[in-house]
Amino acid sequence: MVKSDIRLKYSGITVFASNILSVATGLAFVLMITRNVSTEEFGIWGNIFDLFSYSILLSGVLPFWTTRFVVREHAGSAKTGFIGNIFISVVATSLYLALIPTVLSVLQISSIYAVLYAVVSIQILEQYAVSALEAVLRAKQPHTIGYGLIISEVCKVILGFALIIGLKLGLQGALYSIIVSYIIRMAFYIKLTAKELKESVRWSYLKEWLKVSPINIYSVVGNRIAAFTLIFLFVYGGKLARGYHQAAATFANVAGYSSLLAFALYPRLLSGSSNEDVSTSLRLVMMFAIPMTAGVMILSDSYLTILGMNYSEARPVLLLLATSVLCLTLSQVFDAVVLGTEKVDAKAKIAFRELAKSRLFLLFTLPYIQSAVTLPATFFVLTYIAKTSLEAATYLAFITLLANSAMLIVKYAIARKCLIFHFPWNNISKYALASGIMTTVLFVVPHPTRLSTTVALTLLGGAIYLAVMMPIDKEAKSLVKSTLQEAMRIMKISKPQTNVS
Repeated sequence: MVKSDIRLKYSGITVFASNILSVATGLAFVLMITRNVSTEEFGIWGNIFDLFSYSILLSGVLPFWTTRFVVREHAGSAKTGFIGNIFISVVATSLYLALIPTVLSVLQISSIYAVLYAVVSIQILEQYAVSALEAVLRAKQPHTIGYGLIISEVCKVILGFALIIGLKLGLQGALYSIIVSYIIRMAFYIKLTAKELKESVRWSYLKEWLKVSPINIYSVVGNRIAAFTLIFLFVYGGKLARGYHQAAATFANVAGYSSLLAFALYPRLLSGSSNEDVSTSLRLVMMFAIPMTAGVMILSDSYLTILGMNYSEARPVLLLLATSVLCLTLSQVFDAVVLGTEKVDAKAKIAFRELAKSRLFLLFTLPYIQSAVTLPATFFVLTYIAKTSLEAATYLAFITLLANSAMLIVKYAIARKCLIFHFPWNNISKYALASGIMTTVLFVVPHPTRLSTTVALTLLGGAIYLAVMMPIDKEAKSLVKSTLQEAMRIMKISKPQTNVS
């Protein structure tokens, strides 16, 4: 069975750690760009990737089904998903390139940037390829996706330093850095999936996937509609309100990475895993999510000040968004339960009518229900109640918190109907206790305003939490021990061997 090859805790820790590392490398990369290009050009950079995001909307449609088919060991599904996504990427890239002249004209962007807009089309192809390959790896070796991200991020920063700072290529150098780092990542993934990619393409699978792809598009559109509250904030609350919200979300979302600790739960459930894996994932996620959320909230003033003194006013927004992200993080574990236990496609045949009656469709419908409440509420609050930019951002954060709290309850109820599992209240009380002690110490310590001292205080908070958890929680102690052992094993493997003759 595929399940036996998937390491639940190790995969989660690896993917989680790699994404946390990507936050640091991403910040370093952005700093290299902002310090070597003009403000106008940095705006162009943002616009390029705004357009790019629309070109990759369909990149996850076929990979969604690929993972499910690979876990269930349907021969040829890996190569079928890869080839199918390449075909879609060619169409998406062609449309993107054809629209570039029109987009530049409508947005009144100088033609001297046309080359940059054209070059990013290469990454469209890469993104579809990487999505397909990661779908295969998630089914069998989810931890390797973390390896791939680390390799890609490190290469991106090294290349960025050489091309942006060394050769002073500006935005062009930044784009080349990303493109080459993705090529390296793709090469790594292809090596890992070489066996699966040698299988024959099963066009019957592709036919089934395309037949039900409207369900996936339905999901994508639903999430995009739900995100329109941010458009309302920009239009009716103003640029400053959007800035407050973005600044707060920058730090609140970091705690959301803890949901990646349950990254391997989905493929394990697909392969017939037990309900104990759900409880294990919940403990692992909350072991990190609770202290990260508490830390972000108690040091919210320091984090916001790092971005600039003007953003310190957004502390109420950050407090609300941090709690909202905690709800969202827990909800994503329940998402995995619903997605992983659904068997409507178990026999490689997918009936659209049955799919529309499944819990998959119900899960994909929830964003529409959420939008039906949050969009009118946001519009009303921003146009009739909010008087200042800060009030506008705070009200939206409060609406988001209410919506995510309600969705958490609904998804928990749906997940419980799919699989009976134990909710680890006892463990969560320990995490809350350790987090409380950590935040008490951090509260009485003067809060810094410099990046270096803020990072140091953050690490101190983590050390306090860990010191409290080790004696009272066996799983935390075991996790630290196994992580250290794995690190030593990797170092031993990577250490050059000296032959003694």
